[in-house]
Formats: sequence, C-alpha cells, structure tokens
Amino acid sequence: MKSPRKIVIAIDGPAASGKSTTAKLVARELGYLHVDTGAMYRAIALKVVEEKIPLDSEATIRSIAESASIRLESEDGKQNVFLNGRNVTREIRSPAVTKAVSRVSSYQSVRDVLVREQRAVASGGGVVLEGRDIGTVVLPHAELKIFMSANVAERARRRKKDLSDAGVDIGESDLVREIIERDRLDSSRTVSPLKKADDAVELDTSNLTIEEQVAYIVKRARSIIGT
Repeated sequence: MKSPRKIVIAIDGPAASGKSTTAKLVARELGYLHVDTGAMYRAIALKVVEEKIPLDSEATIRSIAESASIRLESEDGKQNVFLNGRNVTREIRSPAVTKAVSRVSSYQSVRDVLVREQRAVASGGGVVLEGRDIGTVVLPHAELKIFMSANVAERARRRKKDLSDAGVDIGESDLVREIIERDRLDSSRTVSPLKKADDAVELDTSNLTIEEQVAYIVKRARSIIGT
C-alpha cells in the first residue's frame, strides 16, 4: 500500500495564541516533526542578552546567528531547545529575552540565516512549523496554513500559566501590556511583519480547548493528505 504523502503545515499567530502547544500535538497526531521557529529566535536573543550586546548592533547579532548551533529535541512530549549544546529551554522564556526577541528577530540579516535553516528542515515534508511569518515568508507554498488568534485577556492568562509553571511570577495586567506591545512591534515591523497569509485559515482559539484546536487542524490536514 502506498504511504500517504507528507505535507507541510504552517501555523502562524501572535504571542500566546496557542501555537506551540497546538503545533506540537498536531505533529504528534500526524507523526510529523514539530519546529518552533520562535524558540530559534529566542535562543539568539538569549545569547544577545547574556553577552550584553546592544540591541541596535545588527552586525554583531547577525554574527551570533551565523555561528550559533540551535537544536530542537522532543522528550516526553516536551520540546527542548539547545543553543551551542546547552539546554536553554527555560532561559529563553525569561522576561529579558521576551523583551529583546522582537528587536532581534526584526533584522533581515538574522531572519535570512534562520529562515534558510527552517526551509531546509521543511524540504522533505512531514513537518509542522509555527511562528509569525511561516505562511507568508518562510513557507509560502505550504499545503496547509493556519493563522491562530485569541483575545488579549485569554492570551495573558495562558502566558501567566506558562510562566508560573516555569517558576516565573508576573502579574496578568503586566502581561496584557507586554502582549499588546509585542503585537504592535511584530505587526508594524518592515521585515516579515506578523500577518495572516491570504490563503490561511483563521482559527480563533479564545473559547476552544487544546483538544478542539488540534482536532480542527488534524481534520483539515487529513482532508489534504487523503487519509
């Protein structure tokens, strides 16, 4: 019997819209590889923060991206992020990295380096990539594009839970302000701004469970695959 073809699934959306958890579970359900592209940019931002590099030093930040070794591994259903052989899964979610990553990822030269790696990973199909410009820039020809959204209050609640689980305590009102500012920066930047691809399916997750989100995307994927 012929094996079903493996497609590329692009999941985009703003911070805390549910992309990472949903993408990971969709990949698991389909037997695909999950790639969190945001984690890759966060890894570079972590290096920038740790080395106290000014955020306007594009050339230096580009050099860091070019020389960095970023590896994503799944263990017990969780994705671990390794930067130059070091597990930085927790560190890349720190408030300092969150503040720096939008600026770091705004540089075309930095994006060029990471987009090249992301396209290479997706070249064989059977992959779920999530980020902010997957369907518009990284993989414009992906067979299935999903744009996830949710209201700001719900996104702040989710982010607070994720941070609490990681041992970081931040007030929900502070997170609302942080998310609104991140949306503004991501949507207004000239390089690869956050936006829905014309042929993407929009999925508002404000009132959906994770299981409902995953089921929706998997059903659409299987209708394309033909299984």
